Amino acid sequence: MTTITMTSAADVISMTKRILVALSGGVDSSVCVHLLKEQGYEVEAAVIEFSPAHSGAVDAAKIAAEQLGIKLHIIEAHDQFHKNVIEPFCKEYKAGRNPNPCIICNPTTKFHLICEKAKELGIPQIATGHYAGIVKTDRGWVVKQSACLQRDQSYMLYRLTQEQLSMLILPLEGLEKPVVREIAAKIGLTCADAPDSQEICFIPDNDYAGYIEHHFGKSKMGDIIAPDGKVCGRHQGLLHYTVGQRKHIGVALGYPVFIKSIDAEKNCIYLAKTGDEYAPGITLRDCVTFDHEAWDNTPASAFVKIRSRASLSPAKITLQGDGNAMVLFDEPQRAPAPGQSCVIYTADGTVLGGGFIDRQLL
Repeated sequence: MTTITMTSAADVISMTKRILVALSGGVDSSVCVHLLKEQGYEVEAAVIEFSPAHSGAVDAAKIAAEQLGIKLHIIEAHDQFHKNVIEPFCKEYKAGRNPNPCIICNPTTKFHLICEKAKELGIPQIATGHYAGIVKTDRGWVVKQSACLQRDQSYMLYRLTQEQLSMLILPLEGLEKPVVREIAAKIGLTCADAPDSQEICFIPDNDYAGYIEHHFGKSKMGDIIAPDGKVCGRHQGLLHYTVGQRKHIGVALGYPVFIKSIDAEKNCIYLAKTGDEYAPGITLRDCVTFDHEAWDNTPASAFVKIRSRASLSPAKITLQGDGNAMVLFDEPQRAPAPGQSCVIYTADGTVLGGGFIDRQLL
């Protein structure tokens, strides 16, 4: 068995003192700047205006940068964000899947643009306010769960490239959110009590269905199929529903049901009786994997998360080539949703990789 020696990113670049922080103006990225300055880094920051909805974030970043006494670079990225994130997000929802926009954005847009800006400025390292760890092994850079599992964001970072990870430092790894807010308050930052950012940052009112229909056209109505195979109602468009949904389906069958699956080709929603939500496994597409001894033989025994706030669950993963994989859960998992990510971990919280859920196994 290969022995893997781990070294923190901070140790590897301890002689490097210039760093570019992705600054949103929120409490996490602002405290990230403060901590790095305390450690002796020469800090500059960059804020990305992903869309017109992000003008408020740019203003907040300007205030934070002024309070922290650092130079701020503004990156306008409307076109890249629309192409890389908004269009795929809307396409997935219209196809009856449930994507996570942050997972799409991080490698293709956010971290890509921050890394490119750092290289343009001659700055070798970047930092963000994510709660996770980055370590270097004998085989490359890997993401690890935060020591503070309640705030862990490793799930969101599993698709980052080796170049992006090699440049990245995460100063909040191991800190708890109340401590971060205390630091912000202590140094007088106006963002100390700012609410946490929402997941769909480009849809401020969180009405993603309304957003998609406004920009990409009305969704077609279709049939809702009862557990007995009969049509029991009409849906208002696939993007208004999610796998696992139990409420606001619009049918009354006299017994509890949930959405078992969504068929975009037939434009149908299939229901099942409550109690049948659990799946024995899933297939994945568009997988990425970090080079790790766990993959030396497959199927690999590992742990998975099928949604961002889920706990790690043991499973066996078989890589099938062409970016596909099969995951068999040791214990059936509730309503894995196509389009969401399944992230794969070792027992100690090291990210092995992951992919997008394609379908449930029956």
